Amino acid sequence: DGRPKWDNKFQYILSCIGFAVGLGNVWRFPYLCQIHGGGAFLIPYFIALLFEGIPLLHLELALGQCLRKGSISAWNTISPYLGGVGVGSWMVSLLVSLYYNTVLTWVMWYFINSFQEPLPWSVCPLNENRTEFNEECYESTAVNYFWYRKTLNITPDITDSGTLQWWLILCLAACWALVYLCTIRGIETTGKAIYVTAIFPYLVLSIFLIQGLTLPGATEGLAYLFTPNLNTLKNPRVWLDAATQIFFSLSLGFGGLIAFSSYNPPNNDCEKDAVTVALVNSMTSLYASIPVFSVLGFKATTGYWDCLDRNINSIINVFDLPEESIVRQNYTAWISFLNSSHPEKIAGLKLKSCDLQEFLDQSVSGTGLAFIVFTQAIILMPGSQAWAILFFIMLFSLGLSSMFGNIEGVFTPLLELQMVSKSIPKEVLSGIICLVCFLIALCFTLGSGSYWIDIFDSYASSLPLLVIAFFEVVGVVYVYKMERFSKDLKQMTGRKPNLYWQITWRFISPLLLLIVFVAFVMLQTQKSPTYAAWNPKYEGFPMKEEKVYPPWVLAICVLLALLPCVFVPLIALFHLIK
Repeated sequence: DGRPKWDNKFQYILSCIGFAVGLGNVWRFPYLCQIHGGGAFLIPYFIALLFEGIPLLHLELALGQCLRKGSISAWNTISPYLGGVGVGSWMVSLLVSLYYNTVLTWVMWYFINSFQEPLPWSVCPLNENRTEFNEECYESTAVNYFWYRKTLNITPDITDSGTLQWWLILCLAACWALVYLCTIRGIETTGKAIYVTAIFPYLVLSIFLIQGLTLPGATEGLAYLFTPNLNTLKNPRVWLDAATQIFFSLSLGFGGLIAFSSYNPPNNDCEKDAVTVALVNSMTSLYASIPVFSVLGFKATTGYWDCLDRNINSIINVFDLPEESIVRQNYTAWISFLNSSHPEKIAGLKLKSCDLQEFLDQSVSGTGLAFIVFTQAIILMPGSQAWAILFFIMLFSLGLSSMFGNIEGVFTPLLELQMVSKSIPKEVLSGIICLVCFLIALCFTLGSGSYWIDIFDSYASSLPLLVIAFFEVVGVVYVYKMERFSKDLKQMTGRKPNLYWQITWRFISPLLLLIVFVAFVMLQTQKSPTYAAWNPKYEGFPMKEEKVYPPWVLAICVLLALLPCVFVPLIALFHLIK
């Protein structure tokens, strides 16, 4: 057949790893560990990996390799009734591509700004008549101001859409142009780019690891991350988060993995590949947690020391003590001494209570970790400019290699369906896809764009993927039939799937997906969906205020969650009637 092929096995494995390892490994996994009892979270996480992650990954890779087709054609081949599963994953890949590349737009904007000296998020700009600092910035922090005002130019709430931000439009165009250049001929071009985008982040993570461990407070941060609190395991939310994290982290249900493996030689050992990719993905999450938390520990310690120093200064001034008489080391002794000798004088000082634990407890995930907490920590490091440049290049290449998989999940099915005539060359088709995506994604560069990104992230890629994956397993095991699938596997790998695969595919994985699905829906419907709107005058961490979504926004949320799922019953019904 005229299908393109991978140059070598390593290129294919790298592409799968590049697709699976994305921004979530750096900014979602460490956060989940932090809020769910540190090292204890690894227990449900690895259980989910074993019974849900690895079996589903093997299923998708085997399917693509066996049928040598992209998602839509593959499911049509298995049974026309299951055509909707392929259309669903195509839809999810499209929706995710739209917002994922916008996150890369923000990364690019920060990267460009990292070349300034001093870093623009380290100082507040002056106001109009250049007499004092900009008020909005002065009320919050320079880091917050740069993110909310200079990057997003965010509106007070989601109903106020604001204007298009020209700097984001330019960066968005550059990001889509870059994705287009890399995906111009499908895997023939992404296969070359992947060597850089998949390997480079590991290099940077290792540099950050070495630097992070030398920072003061790194040990506190790591102790905080890995100290297990087993009580959290009683909370069902922890198990749900572990199951969904594994699932989304491996990029299951997008159809990109099916497309990637469809370019393999038929006798490739897909079982070994699945285990390799899954383990590398999880090890990357663990590996990334170490630099992330040593930097967070450093930031907490610096905050704690600042707090102590402010208190020490107030005491020295009020009591007319010699400079350096009180230092951080003997601060507690001095406080208890002065509390007993001059209680009312100390009370009048209104000293802040400084607690390292409180600084460590400030947990954030996602953009808040990358663009606020991490950028703030980078300012404090010696040579901050170089660290900023490295950090944002790393995030960019992590995201870019995941974009390759997303676009592959959109591109391969379109090529095969002949929805477009054969005469249109690949280059033109991928150009059209990227252009259309760019035009739709313009809505994310509005002042309210980041609110919409959160919506896409919570609704478009969570529920539909669980539904798609459930029908994938059920479709293979009960429609295509397990015996037939085992025969195909024996033909490809030379051995029948062992008991572990049989049991997980037949019973455990579909059951787990069903439980996770029900728990997920229950959790979403319990609370009225709120979002955090930025308010610089709002006290507390982070500077956000909870607001409730208006009904028309909720309708869009439901639509995004149902749109990809609807194709599953619709196409089945269509074939029944026909």
